[in-house]
Amino acid sequence: MDPRCDVQRGGSTGGSSGDSSAASRRRKVPPRPADCKLQVIIIGSRGVGKTSLMERFTDDTFCEACKSTVGVDFKIKTVELRGLKIRLQIWDTAGQERFNSITSAYYRGAKGIVLVYDITKQETFDDLPKWMKMIDKYASEDAELLLVGNKLDCEADRVITRQQAERFAARVSGLRFCEASAKDNFNVDEIFLKLVDDILSKMPLEVPRRELSNSILSLQPEPDVPPELPPPRMRCC
Repeated sequence: MDPRCDVQRGGSTGGSSGDSSAASRRRKVPPRPADCKLQVIIIGSRGVGKTSLMERFTDDTFCEACKSTVGVDFKIKTVELRGLKIRLQIWDTAGQERFNSITSAYYRGAKGIVLVYDITKQETFDDLPKWMKMIDKYASEDAELLLVGNKLDCEADRVITRQQAERFAARVSGLRFCEASAKDNFNVDEIFLKLVDDILSKMPLEVPRRELSNSILSLQPEPDVPPELPPPRMRCC
């Protein structure tokens, strides 16, 4: 066999491999960074399904027997709306009163607040005024609010009518209302995406990018207690 042929084939193969590697490197475009970070908190009485709503939205999972949240927990999800890449920090807060001193610290930076009750448990609906007082005391004046009646999959056990919840929401300025089911994955994405869309609609177009340049996008939790809290306000009559 003519040795020149082997050399020629070897050289050709090497060139092809080099071209392939170069093309592969060119195709590896780094992901576009987020345009802004938004913090959303989920509040409500114990057992209403706050953790289930968060996990359904972020991981598309559902746990039939979730343990009660101790203090706070959070997850990150990136969504795209209005041509912007939004990194959401979603904070799941404990419903027990003994954790209020911890969870109240997370109201301050929230752009959106999801207030949840269980349509099958009267006491969780009766607690809504208490949660509104927490919002009035600790949350930002411009935070978007959304009232969610969870566990729509338990319609047969319903004790809170939709009309009751609509009347409550109508008495609170800026409070939207909807029903959902974390178990059946009904209205869950819509809850969070609509809330984010409402937040963005109130922000000038240049604000998200400016806020990004002044913030560090981190997966680390916020401090348990902020250095200061805003003065109390009254949103609910």
